[in-house]
Amino acid sequence: MTKITTLFFDVGGVILTNGWDTVARRAAIAKFHLDFAEFEKRHELANPAWERGEISLEEYLARTIFYSERKFSAREFEEFMYAQSQALPESLELVRGIACSRQCFMAVISNESAEINAYRIQKFGLRGMFAAFFSSCYVGIQKPDVRIFQMALNVTQRRPDECIFVDDRAENVEGARKAGMNGIHFQNVAQFSAELKKLGVQVTAS
Repeated sequence: MTKITTLFFDVGGVILTNGWDTVARRAAIAKFHLDFAEFEKRHELANPAWERGEISLEEYLARTIFYSERKFSAREFEEFMYAQSQALPESLELVRGIACSRQCFMAVISNESAEINAYRIQKFGLRGMFAAFFSSCYVGIQKPDVRIFQMALNVTQRRPDECIFVDDRAENVEGARKAGMNGIHFQNVAQFSAELKKLGVQVTAS
């Protein structure tokens, strides 16, 4: 078996909660008394461009929320958005332990907007764990497009068979496998840890 030298991780749903998913948006709808159907329709139209870095958070909110007068400010809404990001403590500790062992090069491949991505990197100390961030907002490509995985391989100069990609969404793992990487569909920490061990990665808590 080829020695694993590189681990690529998704962030939301693996080591942190998702940044701005359906659960977070439903919470926003309840708190700010938004129209569900209208907000979701506008979100679906604006979100791809936001995650690819083509529009800013300000423009996203202008398209989805502040196209009409509100009783709350953009700052209030932004603070609520950021507050939805929480650690998944058990898996975060596990991944931090692997990073501390320095047995593998570790990087992120994620679909996130620039503002939420930057907040999460700073808030949860991700720079201390990962050497690079192939985030959709920086590279202009979203998972599961195979090109984002090929870009990560090209930039890091790794062979796909020496890499593992971890994601909580099966379609994203399939995109990585199309690029030749090993893939782990994250479901829980015990399953994740067991699959890493099978592929030869030593797993220890930080």
